[in-house]
Amino acid sequence: MDHGEARKTKAQAVDLARELSERAVRPAHVAEGAPALSIGLAPQPDGSYALAVRYRLGLPSVRSIARKIVAEAGPRVDVRRTGRISTLADGDDPAKVRPRPPVITARALGQTGRVRPLRPGVSIAHVDVSAGTLGAFVHKDGVVHALSNYHVLSGTPQAAVGDLIVQPGPADGGRAPRDRVGALAARVDLEQGLDATVDCAIALLDDQEVDLEYPVGRITTTAVALGGEKVAKIGRTTAVTRGHVTAIELDDVVVGYGEELGEIGFDNQIEIESTGSGPFSRGGDSGSLVYREDGVALGLLFAGSESGGENGTGLTYINPIDAVLGALGVTLV
Repeated sequence: MDHGEARKTKAQAVDLARELSERAVRPAHVAEGAPALSIGLAPQPDGSYALAVRYRLGLPSVRSIARKIVAEAGPRVDVRRTGRISTLADGDDPAKVRPRPPVITARALGQTGRVRPLRPGVSIAHVDVSAGTLGAFVHKDGVVHALSNYHVLSGTPQAAVGDLIVQPGPADGGRAPRDRVGALAARVDLEQGLDATVDCAIALLDDQEVDLEYPVGRITTTAVALGGEKVAKIGRTTAVTRGHVTAIELDDVVVGYGEELGEIGFDNQIEIESTGSGPFSRGGDSGSLVYREDGVALGLLFAGSESGGENGTGLTYINPIDAVLGALGVTLV
């Protein structure tokens, strides 16, 4: 299918999936009325697209819905199973202050220590959150801010503009006022039960002198993911990892946010699969900027699945970068 035909097929499949989901009997941990599976477009080697269908392991009713979608859509379907999808801050519950034991930091491959000047890929967080990743530097009204996720720089709906941001994050030993680097400046709110597109926030930095270099050099331009791109990221936990885009325009990606926010569905998301022996991301990599091999930004990393992917280490989900920048009214420095 070409892009246009694939989008039409997707729209029909999404409507059918939602209709079937409303009738499904679901376990207690799956929110009532929540979509049972995610549907998007899967790039094919010949440049065409198949229908991407993603569903959770361990849910027989969901597997049944996936089979009906496949039967309706025909042979051009890419079906994958995943575990639960959750945010990737370092900690059991990003809505609570729960720093991990020092051994977790010791095993991290990325930069978990104090870094000045600030640079992409280092540990950072709201003073009451565990730890995530500083993804990029952006301009808002001509002033440099740090870009990461809502659940990294804000954490809960109770957080407020002006709250302290520390580097490294609390899970890595960061404390205020000693490790203060700025203050929460803006965020895109997330609400339980409402669909979302982006998980993002920015912090106004105390020191405007920053290191803009990534492993591929400076990243100043963005692009829309078309599928199949070879990508990389630098994160607090797994450092530099590589992968490729396995699905685009995924709707109804249900992500767990802990007790306070519950599960939130995201539309128009991008899926990344690792091309190495390990995962593309782990807890603590939330907020990483995902970029093409030529140094063009594609998205902001925010969630991952327990399992799935070619090597079984899970799939990673990212917000389209242009949607992130537009929602916050910022541009890459």
